[in-house]
Amino acid sequence: MVRSPDKAASSPAAAAALTADLGFQSNNHERSLFKRTHPHLESNADRSKSADRGGHSRGGGRGLYHGRRKGFQLKGRSMVYFCVLLALFGLALAPMVLQSTIGRVLRQGRSERGIARWLRERNGGGGSVRPLRFVMRELDGAGRLDRLRMEARVAVRPPRLALILGNTRKNPESLMLFTVVKNLQLLGYMFQLYAMEDGNARTMWEQLGGQMLILNPERFNHLDWSIYEGVIAHSIEAKEAVSSLVQEPFCPVPLIWIIQEDVLANRLTYYNEMGWRHLISHWQSAFSRADMIVFSDYSLPMLYSVVDKGNFFVIPGSPVDVWAAESYARTHSKYNMRKSRAYGSDDLLVLVAGSSLFFNEILWDYAVVRTIGPLLVKYANKKDGGGSVKFIFFCRNSTDDCGNDLQEVAAHLRLGPDSMRHYGLNSDVNGVLLMSDIFLYVSFQDEQGFPSLLARAMTFGIPIVAPNLRIVKNYVVDGVHGMIYDKKNQDDLLRAFSLLVSRDRKLSKFAVAVGSTGKRLAENMLASECIKGYANLLEYLLDFPSYVSLPRPFSPIQQQSWEWNFFREKMAQRNGDSFGDDEYNAETKRTSVVYSLENDLNSIQDSGNLSDSMGRKIEQEIFTTKDWEVLKEVEKLEEMERLEVHQLEDRMDKDPGNWDEIYRNARKSEKLKFEANERDDGELERTGQPICIYEIYYGAGAWPFLHHGSLYRGLSLSTRSTRLSSNDIDAVTRLPLLSDFRYRDLLCEIGGMFAIANKVDEIHKRPWIGFQSWRASGRKVSLSVKAEGILEKIIEREARGDVMYFWKCLEIDTGLSTNNELLTFWSLCDILNGGQCRNAFEIAFRHMYGLASSVDALPPMPGDGGHWSALHSWVMPTPSFLEFVMFARIFADSLNTLHGNTNITTGCMLGFSQLERKHCYCRLLELLVNVWAYHSARRMVYIDPRTGLFEEQHPVDRRKGMMWVKYFNFTLLKRMDEDLAEAADDGDFQSDTWLWPLTGEVHWQGIYEREREQRYRNKMDKKKKTKEKLLERMKYGYKQKSLGRK
Repeated sequence: MVRSPDKAASSPAAAAALTADLGFQSNNHERSLFKRTHPHLESNADRSKSADRGGHSRGGGRGLYHGRRKGFQLKGRSMVYFCVLLALFGLALAPMVLQSTIGRVLRQGRSERGIARWLRERNGGGGSVRPLRFVMRELDGAGRLDRLRMEARVAVRPPRLALILGNTRKNPESLMLFTVVKNLQLLGYMFQLYAMEDGNARTMWEQLGGQMLILNPERFNHLDWSIYEGVIAHSIEAKEAVSSLVQEPFCPVPLIWIIQEDVLANRLTYYNEMGWRHLISHWQSAFSRADMIVFSDYSLPMLYSVVDKGNFFVIPGSPVDVWAAESYARTHSKYNMRKSRAYGSDDLLVLVAGSSLFFNEILWDYAVVRTIGPLLVKYANKKDGGGSVKFIFFCRNSTDDCGNDLQEVAAHLRLGPDSMRHYGLNSDVNGVLLMSDIFLYVSFQDEQGFPSLLARAMTFGIPIVAPNLRIVKNYVVDGVHGMIYDKKNQDDLLRAFSLLVSRDRKLSKFAVAVGSTGKRLAENMLASECIKGYANLLEYLLDFPSYVSLPRPFSPIQQQSWEWNFFREKMAQRNGDSFGDDEYNAETKRTSVVYSLENDLNSIQDSGNLSDSMGRKIEQEIFTTKDWEVLKEVEKLEEMERLEVHQLEDRMDKDPGNWDEIYRNARKSEKLKFEANERDDGELERTGQPICIYEIYYGAGAWPFLHHGSLYRGLSLSTRSTRLSSNDIDAVTRLPLLSDFRYRDLLCEIGGMFAIANKVDEIHKRPWIGFQSWRASGRKVSLSVKAEGILEKIIEREARGDVMYFWKCLEIDTGLSTNNELLTFWSLCDILNGGQCRNAFEIAFRHMYGLASSVDALPPMPGDGGHWSALHSWVMPTPSFLEFVMFARIFADSLNTLHGNTNITTGCMLGFSQLERKHCYCRLLELLVNVWAYHSARRMVYIDPRTGLFEEQHPVDRRKGMMWVKYFNFTLLKRMDEDLAEAADDGDFQSDTWLWPLTGEVHWQGIYEREREQRYRNKMDKKKKTKEKLLERMKYGYKQKSLGRK
């Protein structure tokens, strides 16, 4: 609020401040307000200038202009009335002008333009700055989970998260993350720890989250991130690990990247100045992979605005200020700090600071006089033998002109030359804070985060005086943790300040008590809010499958402090300010991924520039246009000569030779064809082998998990992600249905099996066939070299037989040492499919065979404790595989019809989460081979993937009376397949989304007969044309076309 003119007139200091506010926008180089308005120093020229400025105001200017208009004259009593009205109008206009001036200043400071100007100064004064695209969002994850908690859920394991640490040092950033992770564990999350480098905090982290794996470049691409509900990366140093999450199949995994350092931000400014757009683009691409880039301070998103991709998010709260203050206080004393800066022990030092973001936007004289002018007049100009009150101001830099401004203000207020001094924010901030007695915070606008200087001052035990900002009132209680004043009321500031100073200008006992209470508050301030922010963020981003338990809601009562006990020893060992340690900064520069990546990319750029210069030299030796024209003429003449020679040879009689020579030449030309002769080493090695295992994968991120050699062959579910150097099979080319992303995601790996079975003789001519998902290698359950050799020997010995060998068991990874043997097959299936596996299988099976509702349609599966196959990791004879595909195609179509009849377009009855709905049929179809093998009387043999030991599961002689052989009989399945093929051939589609004709070959007896008839017609037409041609030659003879005629 601006004070009224009557009150302003009653106080000389207030009148001076009011007059100064009215002249705030002047361009005069004499910036001191008191020099222009003080009654003892104001000159006639200054008065005239002030009057001119007042005449240019909006309302006053128009009134004076109309008053001088021709034909309008005021005389006598009218003149007196007019002067009185004009005076009243001026008194009413003055507060409005003052408020408008202040509003313009504040709006300028708070506007995006002001932020951009500040960023340009940080960037060296040049270049354009893009506006920030991050906004504060209300996370609705809690509401979504509240609804899920009300639904029935069979949860067998907690949500699992991967935590990637950039380093394992003990620092304030690690303290924040350690506290958050520990409390997230209490909410029900389970963490797997990874680190980019080893450090002194590894033991502490392993006590919290178990064994830690130190990553290196060889391990980045051999981690299966799909087993986690989410990944949390901490620090810029985790960038290489983040790069392994860029490609499919790891793109759907939620990634939270926590960044608390400004190492990259400082280099981005340098990249912009140097024009290194390739480095900026590289970091933009890396940042775009994260679902959320989380900062702990609102200033960091501004520094990283160059790489902002709209995924910036701020969770305020970090012990960095408390850590810095406590570390500094352990090695420095207040007495030495004062002595080094020429202050006495009896001096009462008042440190004045404000928002560091907008200090350059507001003139120092206005900030000082308008806010604390009366405070300076009351306390700083009193002198006696008991000491003095001195004010210290924080400016932006030590070299700013605010020092001269402060001296001018001190002179006009008739204060001593040493009563006001300034220090830059680039100086020893902790030292200035430590030697101060009272900290006065001045701010003209609301701030989003708790001021950093305010938190450090409280940590030093200094009583604070702060404005009534929303963020301050949320944590600081007036009169308990500090003093809060109304930023629009100067009298309230004087009241708050007077309570901290005694009559002899010393700190009062009340001030000491306030400082002590504020110190205890600052130690753990924002800890609870920080933990709650990460808990809400995880609930918002993560997708919890149906078999994963939901985290408990966070309660602020659970944790209200940082985990200082694990870090106190490290803080005591540090010397000085941990943030000003030159050795630490030098080490960071040597080891940081920012600098190593900068050197690598610049070396590549330099080599590219070198090649460009070499290319320019070569360009000088390239033929000119005239040279190319001459070359074209020569080539045209040679082509004409070649054609004439060829025509002459056709007219000459030639002996074709005997038929053996002609046949030999034809076979030779056939062998020279590229398509028939081009084979890689793996294809040549597979020649003559009885088995081939197809590894199903999707995305280039799965390439490191695939095997090489004669036993394996890749099967890609995406054309773009097929390995170029290997003889992999493109499933989309063989089965066009997979080009539809919806069905590719619904079928998953079994869609690749349908592609192999479609005209299988074209690519697979071996008696045995096997499959394995890329996930088997990622989860360390693929066959070892020893197991592979044993399997090949057994297959060679057993040329025939209805048997299925598998090496990945169906089990639920609970993350604990629990036993799954007590769970039956259908129980495990229900857990993996949202509790609806039996219901969905029974309905689909009933629809598949047309069974009545009174007939049981769920095939029984024994609970004898044996193993079942998972992850499509099995081997069987090729005829048995084709029979299984015949059954699986019909069942998948029936399952798809079930969802079509229930009008489920975006949902799925077999799962809750978005990922489960996307891959709706995958988990049920993955287990379908067990039902088919069991009830079709196939032997099921488990192979230990490490040792190669064999163990038969569910022996056939024990299945008698339990198998539904009549439903899995080959004759019945073949007849059902032909009936569906006949309906598809006749165009009698059962529904608009009939899936069966799209999953493979469509053949029945009518098609065979029609193809045979068509072949016979083609043969007869060819004979007829040959006969007519012979008769024509016998009648008219052989005629040769004349040369040169069309």
